Amino acid sequence: VCITALICSLYWARTRPISFIPQEPQENGPAFIVRDLPGKGKGMIALRDIKRGELLVREKPLILVSRQIAVSPSQLILGLVQRLSPEEVTSFYNLSHANLPQNLSPEELTEQLPLAIFQTNAVAAGPNVGLFPTMARLNHGCSHAFNSVYSWREREGVLVVHALKDVKKGEELLTAYFKTQQTRDERRRHLMQTYDFHCACVCCTLPDKESKDSDERLTIMGKLYDHLGTWGQRTIDGRDAIRLVERIWAIGTDEGYTSERGRLAADAALVAAAHSDAEAVVDWGRLALQWASYELGPDSDLAEEMRVVIREPKRHTMWGQRAVMAVGRP
Repeated sequence: VCITALICSLYWARTRPISFIPQEPQENGPAFIVRDLPGKGKGMIALRDIKRGELLVREKPLILVSRQIAVSPSQLILGLVQRLSPEEVTSFYNLSHANLPQNLSPEELTEQLPLAIFQTNAVAAGPNVGLFPTMARLNHGCSHAFNSVYSWREREGVLVVHALKDVKKGEELLTAYFKTQQTRDERRRHLMQTYDFHCACVCCTLPDKESKDSDERLTIMGKLYDHLGTWGQRTIDGRDAIRLVERIWAIGTDEGYTSERGRLAADAALVAAAHSDAEAVVDWGRLALQWASYELGPDSDLAEEMRVVIREPKRHTMWGQRAVMAVGRP
């Protein structure tokens, strides 16, 4: 079969309704289904009530490439797509894309469409960038709108998605495509430029007064994270660093932004360890374990690290002193 004809036929067939129920994990039955959503393309809808911390997706990359390449990106991605099985090719070309030039010839479409799909859907995977067709069906939500998070597990070579909040049957599963600690205008500008859509999540469609209050909270959170990152440079002391963590936590609660709390509490444990406060190490370590288990999984590296820290807090005062540069924005 001519690859150009195949790509063109799959490209034009992309708008046909496609729904599927993921095959794993299924401990409590399938958690979601992929459906066509009016005005949004395809998205994930909860098939049942989902508990915070539940594992929703565990997926190997369909395509994985290094962040540093010395060849034409379009030729590289096209070559990798051509190695896929027919089923994988169909899965790939059924994904959305943004910023593809209009009026391309069949030959130009063959070369440029795979790269456009990859750039629109790929996410960081350790030192690489990967495309995960199931995870790619998660639509975007800003700030308190998103209810699931994804993370890469280098040792296992898989991407996992966990529920950040309780999700009711029939609700859409959403994730954040980027750090949304920005104003509504900044977020919408980035999403339009990168993904070619105007965000209409529940955060971005707040009334103007509420949106302005949300913008202020998110902007302050971003600045506080930057300030916290200076602790490793000795510009603030441990007490100031803990106050910053507590303030970020409080503002996040007001905003409904609870992502990254496992890492944030772990940072506080690290600060306490560097100042030989074993009791605070345990307190923050337990909080970090709780939230890392929700967002990254109880079997994640961060969760396991916190278990060790909780068991041996005094031993880990040296850990804190060696790791001062690790604190700050995730």
